[in-house]
This record gives sequence, structure tokens and C-alpha cells, in this order.
Amino acid sequence: MKASENFRKAIESYLNALAQGDDAFAPHYAKASKNLESCLHYIFGEVKKTGFCAFDNQEIFDMAIKYYTDDSIGTPAPIACRAVVQTPAPADLFSQPAIPAVPMRTEPAPPVKQTVKPAVQTALTLFDL
Repeated sequence: MKASENFRKAIESYLNALAQGDDAFAPHYAKASKNLESCLHYIFGEVKKTGFCAFDNQEIFDMAIKYYTDDSIGTPAPIACRAVVQTPAPADLFSQPAIPAVPMRTEPAPPVKQTVKPAVQTALTLFDL
């Protein structure tokens, strides 16, 4: 599996910036036994294990950090998948997001029957004393 160039660049630039700013992470990032291609395979494998299809950026970046810092992670097997990188749209304070139309129900919903059970008194009252 080859990751898209945008996905690869996003992970690589994040890890490079982290290694430059964090002295504790820099030695882990410089390990000869770890590389970006294996890191991407590890991320894809972890995503596949969860069964989810959407993740926050930080969740993916945390997986990349774990790959470099955890020495028990070897070279993961390639996974056949596709990664999509989408940057969030800038916030617009003056317009409302489009709300999808929900079809109206033409028949009334069936009434819900509820059985009311009397409350069980567990605490003593003034008259029980």
C-alpha cells in the first residue's frame, strides 16, 4: 500500500516539527530501525484494528509517535487501504451550515405504553420513627 503524498507529507512534517521542538522525541525519531514507510503501515494496521473509518488528526499523529517511541513494534506488514487527508474548512461566523432536509412522517407514531410502578420507599420518614 502506498499512502497518498498528502498523507505522507502531513505525517512527515508533523514528526519533523516534533523532533526539532522536543528533545526527548528526537532520539526516537532518529532510530535506524524505524522509517516513515513502516510508520505508515503501522498507522494503517492500527486503524484497521479499530474498525472505524474516521479519525481526528491528533489520533493519527499519536499513532505515529507511538510507532517511533515503542521499541516492541517491529516492521508491520503492508495493509491495502486508502488514506484521505482533508483540511477543515475555515470557520465562518456569518453563515449557517446547510441542514439536510428530513422527510416528514405522514402517519402518526404509534403510542408508547408505559407501565407505572409505585416507587419503593427505602428511606425512613419522620412518621416511621
